[in-house]
Amino acid sequence: MRKENSDFKTSFLSEAGSFMQNKDYFAYAELDDVACWVAVKGLDADQEINSAELAAKGILEKFMEKPSMSKRSIKKYIKNAQNLLQAQSLRVRLKASIVVVVSDYSKMICAVAGNTRLYHFRNGLLTYKSSDQSLAQELVNDRNSSFDISQHDERTNLLNYLGKPNSFQPFVSNKIKLMDGDVLLLCTSGLWEEVSEIEMADALEGAKEPEQYTDLLEEVLLSRQKKVVNNYTIASIFANKIYQETNKKKMKYIKMIVAALIVALIVGGSTIFYQAKQAKKLAELTVEMKEHEKTGNVNFQDGNYADALLEYSEGRNAAKKLKDPIHRNLLARKLRVTQLIINGDKAAEAGEFTDAMAHYEKAKKEGKLIKSFGKEVIEQRITNMDSIVQIVEGIKDGDFRFEAEDYNGALETYQKARKKALAISFTGEPQIKVKIEETEEKIAELKKAQKELKAEGLEKNGDQSYARQQYLQAIESYTLAQEIYQETDLLAKVLGLERKIMNANDKLNPVPQAQPADTAASGAEPPMDEATVADQHSNTEKEGK
Repeated sequence: MRKENSDFKTSFLSEAGSFMQNKDYFAYAELDDVACWVAVKGLDADQEINSAELAAKGILEKFMEKPSMSKRSIKKYIKNAQNLLQAQSLRVRLKASIVVVVSDYSKMICAVAGNTRLYHFRNGLLTYKSSDQSLAQELVNDRNSSFDISQHDERTNLLNYLGKPNSFQPFVSNKIKLMDGDVLLLCTSGLWEEVSEIEMADALEGAKEPEQYTDLLEEVLLSRQKKVVNNYTIASIFANKIYQETNKKKMKYIKMIVAALIVALIVGGSTIFYQAKQAKKLAELTVEMKEHEKTGNVNFQDGNYADALLEYSEGRNAAKKLKDPIHRNLLARKLRVTQLIINGDKAAEAGEFTDAMAHYEKAKKEGKLIKSFGKEVIEQRITNMDSIVQIVEGIKDGDFRFEAEDYNGALETYQKARKKALAISFTGEPQIKVKIEETEEKIAELKKAQKELKAEGLEKNGDQSYARQQYLQAIESYTLAQEIYQETDLLAKVLGLERKIMNANDKLNPVPQAQPADTAASGAEPPMDEATVADQHSNTEKEGK
C-alpha cells in the first residue's frame, strides 16, 4: 500500500477569468499504488462540448482500467483522449493542450501535448520544467537561447496538441525520482504567461499547504490587473513524504534466483533453469490472481465497489497473463457486475431512475451467469429504487398540494413519503422532514386565523347585546371570545374584553348609592352614574366659558 505509506496532498483551482465559459479542466485519481494528475486547456471554440473535460476524463478512464506507470501505458492513456476528441469533432475540430503526471509515490513520469506545463520544485528551487511543443520552444532549442517564451508571439503556435489530425506525438519523460518535500505545479498558459518562475518559487516560501500555494499564485496572477484574464488552472501537489522502497523483496528474489542457478548448474542444463523460472512466474501470477479476487470479494461485500472494481481488474489481468480462460471470464463477469452497480448508483443519485434501473437489471442478469453474484445487493437496490420513485412522486404530489394551499392533503402526502424514506434510509429524508414542518406551520397559522375570526364574531355579538342592554348575553359572548384570544396569545384583546366584561357586570349589577333624607323626601332625581356626572360637568364648564 504505497499511498498509505506516503503523504501526497493536492489542491487546485480552475477559473474562467474574464470569460463566461471555462475551457480549462483538472482532474486526478490517487490509487493505492499509483496516482495520476491531469491538467488540460481547451483550444477550440465549441460551446457544447468541453474538450478539456472530455480529454481529462478519457485519460483517467483508461488509467483506472489499467493503472500503470510505464511510458507505453501513459501513451495509451493520451492516445485514448486523442481518439475521443477526434471522434467528437463534429461541428469544429476539438483541440486541447495537456500535461499528465503519473507517480508511484516515489518516482514520477510527465507527459505533455501542447503548452500546458509541469514545474518541479525541490527545496524552493526549480529542478525540472516540462518543455512546450510550440514554435517558440523550438526556436529556443534550435538557437540555444533563453528568451522568455511567455512573451514570445509564437508561444501559442503549437506543433503538437490533442486533436491534431495526423503525426500526433506527445512527449513522455523518463522516470524522475521524487524526494520528501518536493512540490509539483501543473498549470495552463493562463498562469505561466503572467507569473514567472521566480514568483512561483517565491510563493513557496510562505506556503505550508498546497491550498496556500494555489491561493498565493492566484493572488499574484490577479494582481496584474489585466483587462482580460484568460482561463487559468493551478494545481499543486505537495509530496511531504514519498514511499520508501524496500530491499527485502529484491533480496528474496535474488536468493530465489541464486538457488535456481545452483540447481541449474548442478543438473547441468539451462533448460531446467528456464522451466523453473517459468514455473515460479506462473505460481506468483496464480497467487496474485487469487489474492486480487479475494480482496475484491471482501470489498464487494463491504460495499466498497470502486475498490472491488480495481481488484477484479487486476485479477483479470493476471488471469490473462496465465492464459487461464476460466478465471479470466469469471473475473470479467464480476468486474462487469460491479461496474453496472456503480453506474446504477450514480444514475440514482442524479435522479435518472430509468437509467439506474436499466443498470441494475443488467447487473442482475450478468450476475446469474456466475452463481447469482451480487444478487441480494442488486435486488435490494431494485426494491429501494421502486420506493425512491414512489417517494419522489409523493414529494411532487405534496408540493403540488402545498402550492394549491391544500395543506392537510400535503401534510398527509409528505408523511407517507417520509415513512418510506426512513424505511430505506433514503438520503433525502431530512428535506422531507423540513417540508412537513413548513406544512404544519401553515396549518397552525390557518387554525389560529380561524380562531381569531370566531373570537372577533363573538366579540361583535357581545357589543350588539350590550347596545341592546342585554348585559347577560353580552358577558357570555365576551367570555367565550376572551378564552379564544387567550389560546391564540392575543393578550391585548384579552385585556380589552376584560374591561368590557367589567362594564357589562356593572350595568347588570349596579352598586346602590346612599341618598340624603331631604333629597329623597323632596322627590329629587336618583343619583347619576359616572358618565352622566361627567357629561354634566362638561356642560357646566362650557356654560361658564
